[in-house]
Formats: sequence, structure tokens, C-alpha cells
Amino acid sequence: MTTTKPTRSKPVHGSKNHILLLFAALMVTMLMASLNQTVLSAALPTMVGELNGVEHMAWIITAFILASTVMMPVYGKLGDLFGRKPLLIFAIVVFMCGSVFGALSDTMNLVIIARVIQGLGGGGLMILSQAIIADVIPARERGKYMGVMGGVFAVSSVAGPLLGGWLTEGPGWRWAFWLNLPLGLVAVLATIFLLHIPKTTNSTRPKIDVMGMTLLALATTSLVLAGTWGGNTYAWDSPTILGLFAAAVVAAALFVLVESKVSEPVMPLMLFKNRNFVLTTFSGLMIGIAMFGAIGYMPTYLQMVTGYGPTEAGLLMIPMMGCLLITSVIVGRQVSKSGRYKIVMIAGTLVLGLGLFLLSTIHADSPVYLICVFLGVMGLGLGMCMQMLTLVAQNSFPLRYVGTATAGQNYFRQVGATLGSAVVGSLFASRLTDLLKDKMPAGAGSSGGPSANSLTPELVTSLPDPIRNIIISSYNEALVPLFLWMVPLAIAAAISLSFMTEKALATKIERDIPSESLSTGQVGHVEDHSTGRAAAAHRVQADDAGASSAARSPEDTQQEAVREKVSVSAAGAGRERGQVPSMGPVPARDAVADPDVSGNGQHRRGAHRASGPAE
Repeated sequence: MTTTKPTRSKPVHGSKNHILLLFAALMVTMLMASLNQTVLSAALPTMVGELNGVEHMAWIITAFILASTVMMPVYGKLGDLFGRKPLLIFAIVVFMCGSVFGALSDTMNLVIIARVIQGLGGGGLMILSQAIIADVIPARERGKYMGVMGGVFAVSSVAGPLLGGWLTEGPGWRWAFWLNLPLGLVAVLATIFLLHIPKTTNSTRPKIDVMGMTLLALATTSLVLAGTWGGNTYAWDSPTILGLFAAAVVAAALFVLVESKVSEPVMPLMLFKNRNFVLTTFSGLMIGIAMFGAIGYMPTYLQMVTGYGPTEAGLLMIPMMGCLLITSVIVGRQVSKSGRYKIVMIAGTLVLGLGLFLLSTIHADSPVYLICVFLGVMGLGLGMCMQMLTLVAQNSFPLRYVGTATAGQNYFRQVGATLGSAVVGSLFASRLTDLLKDKMPAGAGSSGGPSANSLTPELVTSLPDPIRNIIISSYNEALVPLFLWMVPLAIAAAISLSFMTEKALATKIERDIPSESLSTGQVGHVEDHSTGRAAAAHRVQADDAGASSAARSPEDTQQEAVREKVSVSAAGAGRERGQVPSMGPVPARDAVADPDVSGNGQHRRGAHRASGPAE
């Protein structure tokens, strides 16, 4: 008979102050990534003027979003395989290197390369921060933290353009890059000293799905470029756009084929067998299209129609972001308290649809305060559902799949956001051009009058009243009806969420420790802190193990992992977290609870019989 020493790991929870400090550090990393999606938008005119690259202006934003979107599933999978702490440090360092490169760049091409490098790290900052919360906070307590995360994105959406404009007018646009260095240093130090989770070890060396990652990158790049260029740089029916769509379809088909055959797929097809994951991912895609399709062009609309400058137009978006921030925090706390989330998520998508409908009723002469109220309604809806989608996806899988599930859902939401912004922008531009051609006096454009491509808020304000009124009404008619077209997206999200199964939020964290950490033929201990009971381990004799092995194929025998689940209570009470209790014999009637991979919450009986060892 063999014996083993109890396996010890570092505490996961720690004190409340420790968790708050770690959470603050993770918020810094998420803030860096989300800010850099928008911080340079206000600096673009100055940047292209200094670097003489107006034809590459759109790539300053697109390069970062594209690179970060492609990397999201990669970071999610690698974090599950090798551990999230070293990967987060790597992502922050890559992001900082890109920031230094961007600050020192003297051409537009070099700035675009720097933005790609930033995006390669930025995708990890967003995904790993959300997944690490799942490493240290049980799902039942995680709602209030996810609510604050939603607030970070809300704040960055407004603060990014404002900060970029202030830096451009003050010390210069290069400080939008330099600013990331102190923030990144704080994030790295906090990750090193505050994040303590058990090391991820594998009985065999995991095989990285290089082919799957490559095909996913090709499909994503083709789709995002088609959405960005379509109707703008190239016509939707041009060979370039049609070729990009065809490339995306082919790459996606090959990706599915590869993922069904590799041992460690970057985006396991198993995820899509889980109802809650599929429904929340679809809803996130719909919400991403509606949200970014609407807010992407509201500042432009406010400048053209109301005559406010860029800074004032950005400030007018505060009601929406403020409502999103407050609602996400309140809803997150309420979900943590009650454990109920389905009704509030469905209500959130319906409120989002109501906000889009209200925005579709505004006119060129509508009071500005009324537009702010309608934007606030939209923010209320987003705050009620957006971050809860990630929480439900995480709660649907065991911890070893949390990073992959989080990355998969965020990936589709980001693709939806990119496509929504691109498609709405293309429709808006084409409708505006047609309306101006129809309404402007004959010969106005050919005689040096304004055209759709040359309009600026200052130019519109300086025009005679008849011409200005035509332009303002054209802007209103070109954009506002598109909000009504997006209402069905919110309704579709609500309908899909109504089929979601409201699975109870986990009150403890369960970790898998591979077989090499335990003695041969022994199963680890399962402790339930919520009830104070402990199911002790089963010891399996060598002859039992041999008989069981003979009944299985060599592949099954090799792949079987003896796991030990270390449960951490939501309250954080009891002895040292992560400590594995000593093992001893128990009656054969005892069982080991093991949530199935599909996330259905079922349990397999672990009582061993004479014919073989316990599972």
C-alpha cells in the first residue's frame, strides 16, 4: 500500500483587501486595452498631418481591433493549458513594447505596425483579466465584479476620445502611447505579487493547435476587412469584397474540420454543444452589432445636427455610459445576492431595443436633452445584460475551460461590434450621399459647394441657412432610420435568452490536479465548504486497477486523469484555501461529484466497484 503527503497549493482567496487589490490591478489591464480602442480617434487628424499618411488613417484603429480580436481565442486556450498568470505578464509586456514602438514611430506605416503589436498583447489583457476573476472568485460572488468590468468599458468609451483630445492639444499624441508604460508596470507588479493560483500542470505535454489558430486568424481577418472596406473603400459587389467573404467562408469551413480532429482545439466544438454558451454567444453577437452600430456614429450626428464640437459631443454620450456603469454595478450585486439572472438579462435586451426605437424617433430639431435621455435608456439595457453574458458562459463549464469559453464569447462579440460599426457606417454614408444629391440645389456640388466627403461641423455652421438645413435634415434621415432597423437584433437576443437554462451559480471554485500529484491508484478528496461535509478518497488496489485497465483500450488508459478537486467557498472561510486534505479509505457507497464537460450540472457516480477504480 502506498501513501502520499497532502498536496498543498497557495491560497486562492486570501483577505478581502488582497482580492480588492488584485481586482484593481486587473481593471488597470482591462482599462489599457479598452482605452486603446478609442484613445487615438481624436488624435487622428493631427497624426496624419504630422506623418503625411491620410490614406492609412483608418488602419490606426482597425489594426489594433483586428489583432486583438484574432488573439482572443488564442490567449483563452493557452491560458487554460499553461496557466493565466505567466501569459498575462507576457501580454502586458508585449502591449508595452508596442506602446514604446508607437511613441517613437515617425511614419504612418510604423505606427500601424506598433498598433498591431499592441493588439497582439491587448487581446490577452481583455480575455485573461476576465478569466482570472473566475480563477479566484466563485460564480455566485462574481456578478458584482463582472458589473464593475462592464463599467470599465463604459468609462473607456467616453474617456478614450476625451483623453486623446486632451493629450493631442497638450503634450502631444505620442503621450497616448507613453501613458501605457506606468500603467503596464503597475499591472505587471500586481500580477506577480498579488495573483496566487495553483500552477497548471499537465500529465502530457499539450499540443498547441497551430493550424486552428492560423485558420481562425485568416477567417477573422477576411471577415473584418470585408466589413471595414465594404461600401467604403470598395463596393460591396466588388471582386475584392466578394473574395474576402469567400476566403472567410473557406477558412471557417476548414477551421471546423481541423477543430474536430485535433486533441487540443483552440476553440473546441464541444463549446457549441452547450445550450447556454450558444445562446449567450448569439445574444452577444446581436448586442455587439446594435451597440457599436449605434454609438459609433452618434457623436458625428450630434456634431453635425447640434453644432457642438468634438469634445462637447463626446460629453453628450455620458448619460448612456453613466447609466451603463451604474446599472451594471447594481445588477451585478443583485445577481450575486439572489443568484437569479435570466429575467434581468431578457429585460435588458428589451430595454436596449426600446432605446434603439426611441432613438429612431428623433428629428433634427429634437431637444438635446431628449437625445441624452434616449441614450440613457439604451445604456440601462446594456448594463443589465452585457457583462452577465460572460458570467453565464463561465458558469456553464468547469474551470479548466473557463478561459476558452470566455475568449470564444468575447471573440464573437468583438466580431459583431466590428461588423456592426462597418455596416452601419457604410449604409449611413451611402444614404447621406444619395440624399444630398437629391436635395441640394442643382449644380451646387460642381460649383464648389459642399459634398458629403468634405463636410465638417465648422463648414456646416458657416453655410447659409437654406443649405445648412438641407445638410442637417439629410444627416438625420440618413442615420436615424438605421436605429429602427437594429431593433430586431435586440428582440432576437431577448428571444434567444428566453431559451437559456438558469443554472445555479457555483458557490465554490473546483480545480483539477492531475494524477502525477497523487499516488498511483488513488482519487483525491472533495470538500464541500458550504455544508461542512467531506467525502474522503477511495484507495484502489493494484489488482483492481489492472483489471480495469485490461477492460479499456490503451488510449483510454493513457488519457484517464485522476483528478483532485479543491473547493473554495464563496465566503472564503475555513482553513488555508487550496489545501488538499489527507486521504483515507471510505465505504464504497460514497461518491465523487464531477460536473460534466458540457456544463449541464450532472454528476457522475464515483463509488468504485470490485471491477474497476472510481472515476
